[in-house]
Amino acid sequence: MFRHSWLKKAVDAVTADAEIFTRDSAIVTLGVGKNMVRSIRHWGLATGVLSEEPKSRGARLNVTEFGEMLLGASGFDPYLEDPATLWLLHWKLLKQDQRCTTWHYAFNRFPATEFTRASLGQFVLDEARRADAAESSENSIRRDVEVFLRSYVGSADMRVSVGEDAFDCPLSELGLIEARPGSDLFQLQRNPKPTLGDHAFLYALCDFWDAISEGQQTLAFSEIAYRKGSPGTVFRLDENSIADRLERLETVTAGRLAYTETAGLRQVYRNAALKPDDFLREHYEVAGDFRDVEVMA
Repeated sequence: MFRHSWLKKAVDAVTADAEIFTRDSAIVTLGVGKNMVRSIRHWGLATGVLSEEPKSRGARLNVTEFGEMLLGASGFDPYLEDPATLWLLHWKLLKQDQRCTTWHYAFNRFPATEFTRASLGQFVLDEARRADAAESSENSIRRDVEVFLRSYVGSADMRVSVGEDAFDCPLSELGLIEARPGSDLFQLQRNPKPTLGDHAFLYALCDFWDAISEGQQTLAFSEIAYRKGSPGTVFRLDENSIADRLERLETVTAGRLAYTETAGLRQVYRNAALKPDDFLREHYEVAGDFRDVEVMA
């Protein structure tokens, strides 16, 4: 799991030196231990704020347009204070099938809403072996499941002691996974997600739409709600709340998107070209400036 300051550290370090993560000086530059240097690199790539430069074999990294927009020198929310930023990072994680295997299986494929560490771990192991994944040992998946849970469940609910890494991941603020008190049960349920703003939802909707059918002018409600990698699936939204959000599309997008229900057919229509980043800019311009508060490592 990552901490509040890690992604900003990653973006700043790579902006100054594309090869920082190959250097012994990274420990000093980032102000963390050797293992944390590797973790910061991993999470920078997993959340989509960094990317590997082609043909560099991972030695050189670049700050992505998304990373620069949120966390750069003039970034909208460098210290992850806006809930929209956290939802966007969660969205980006779920696009990383290879780096975030447990995330992918838990949100997109796991059939139950209530589970234990063991049941989720066994499901991920079975799916990984079915897909002939190289990293499919029980120990590696057990560790990955633990990191996954601690990314979304606060340390108090996980009963993590101060002697362990008790710093909460920012994603625990999203309330996506709930720990059942006094047991090893966790819940992952569909509900409205009130902290997920319309513009963050729109960003995900357009990103998803472009990924599955960029040239198509209509998108069915069922695709938005239930298809693997869709906003409904990744954000765990219930049907009513998805419909409510889609009914606001025409107003929020100034007519560029519209939602209709005709003869039982529910669809979103695209009436003009859309750039997902535009919705983020609109959101942060209204939300205000989050650049003035620094967070300790």
